[in-house]
Amino acid sequence: MSEHSTYTPGTGIEKWLDERLPIIRFSKEHLMDFPTPKNLNYWWTFGAILVMCLVVQIVTGVILAMHYTPNVAMAFDSVEHIRRDVNGGRIIQATHAVGASMFFAAVYIHIFRGMYFGSYKAPREILWILGVLIFVLMMATAFMGYVLPWGQMSGWAATVITNIFAAIPVIGNPLLELLRGGFSVGNPTLNRFFSLHYLLPFVIAAVIVLHIWALHVPGNNNPTGVDVKSSRDTLPFHPYYTMKDAFGMVLFMIPFAWFIFFAPDILGHPDNYIQFNSQVTPTHIVPEWYFLPFYAILRAIDFNILFIDSKLGGVIFFGGSIVILFFLPWLDRSKVRSGNFRPMFKWFYWLFVINFVALTYLGAAPAEGIYVILAKICTAYYFIHFLVILPVLGRIEKPRPLPTSISESVLGKSHA
Repeated sequence: MSEHSTYTPGTGIEKWLDERLPIIRFSKEHLMDFPTPKNLNYWWTFGAILVMCLVVQIVTGVILAMHYTPNVAMAFDSVEHIRRDVNGGRIIQATHAVGASMFFAAVYIHIFRGMYFGSYKAPREILWILGVLIFVLMMATAFMGYVLPWGQMSGWAATVITNIFAAIPVIGNPLLELLRGGFSVGNPTLNRFFSLHYLLPFVIAAVIVLHIWALHVPGNNNPTGVDVKSSRDTLPFHPYYTMKDAFGMVLFMIPFAWFIFFAPDILGHPDNYIQFNSQVTPTHIVPEWYFLPFYAILRAIDFNILFIDSKLGGVIFFGGSIVILFFLPWLDRSKVRSGNFRPMFKWFYWLFVINFVALTYLGAAPAEGIYVILAKICTAYYFIHFLVILPVLGRIEKPRPLPTSISESVLGKSHA
């Protein structure tokens, strides 16, 4: 694209740099002047918010790693040392802990926005797949980070979740022992999780670069789902969307800061402020809130399915609930992207959101009585939405008429 570039170096230093490493040219063409649909709303600011969250997590994580001791005899005390004795340690630790929850809150909004506006449809399938891959890496990173404080919930969550691998035929036990570094959760487990928790955010950053690259090939989707027809449909990314994203980030930082300064521990479990004891099992083992929907699905399968026992069945449904997201571009066959123009889809979409929130609640509820029955119903609907409802809607739904261009949707037909 450089042969069509409008960038002209303004100084001798810029010209010298441009001939050797055209990073300023690249930034201007692909970031500042990148043509962006003029009708993007604030749901699109969560991409920038997520990049901000990743930077916060990496910076605070690196500082915490300087003071943390990955040893079962000292890990719990080292976290207390950070909170009590390290200069600014309480704020840094709270920012990192709250930041994980805010990161997942933003990523769930980002995913559900993509699902509603059809951002996974052609030609953006690779963009969607990379996004789901980032989500999986986030879950792995967050799970390993949750183990590091070495409290009761940390240690028992590690025990329960790693036990999932034991249900896999043939390779399950070797995988389990490799992950734990032994036959039970202990010091080798903590060292492995600390190493991977430190490494994976940089892997996430690399995949985010690919994600942004994949975004810049077809360009942004937009609320109408209509392709860009001409330059009248777009605006330069800077200053229009940089300012909009910055405003969105400031708004996002308000609840973020409230949690950090006024309720840093409210999102955690009280049992995690007790050092891990492998001889004392908590009454209810509950993961962090952002894992609860998938934890509810794991627990809902408490019955044998043909020749598959309940433990392996739970693992299959647990893994399938995430893997199925990779195939969403091919499960939804509707030619219309945006849910704004799909009246039937809109109802089922909101029913899916309610179902997902219900799974979150059920994941924290005890696995007994009515909660088990409701978890089974919600799990069934989760898969029915992807495997039955979306494919059928693509065939039977009659969408509303689309605007002929983005400009028409913004300005109205009289100005188009």
